[in-house]
Amino acid sequence: MQPSTIEELQGHYKEILRLLGEDPQREGLLKTPLRVAKAMQDLTRGYSTDPIAILNSAKFQEPYDQMVIVKDINFHSLCEHHMLPFYGKAHVAYIPNGYITGLSKIARVVDAFSHRLQVQERMTLQIKDCIQEALKPLGVMVVVEARHMCMQMRGVEQESSKTVTSAFCGAFDREKTRMEFLSLIGK
Repeated sequence: MQPSTIEELQGHYKEILRLLGEDPQREGLLKTPLRVAKAMQDLTRGYSTDPIAILNSAKFQEPYDQMVIVKDINFHSLCEHHMLPFYGKAHVAYIPNGYITGLSKIARVVDAFSHRLQVQERMTLQIKDCIQEALKPLGVMVVVEARHMCMQMRGVEQESSKTVTSAFCGAFDREKTRMEFLSLIGK
């Protein structure tokens, strides 16, 4: 974001404080609009990141053709419906078809998509589709499990509920392959 964007966001957050009944000039709130603007800039940095470029930056030819799993990738995101956090773990597997990528790149792809206003279902598909497009593997599977503050703090107030989503293609269309992945991630 440009400096003018930060200033514009800061002005809007100052007005939000006023609309909520607060005094934006109160000592404890003087710097809050700027802090929130900077926080939102960081929480949505994924919009300026190209996840396919991340994978391609460390794409290597390799004859390995068995499952590669990166599990327990921690993430946090913002629900696009309430702009409240949801957070959890992503588990990602792919079966190479001549190319592999650096393992940290898988976590970076999760990070790129999670740092946008999101819904968990779309994020799960975006991660799968990105890996499929960049690496063209024999198959990809993604499982995301998350806790949603919009369900914990408001509305139904279910503090211990988790949402689990999955997306798969290619070799993971076979139940045996999916079950192997799920057993390896402890599900």
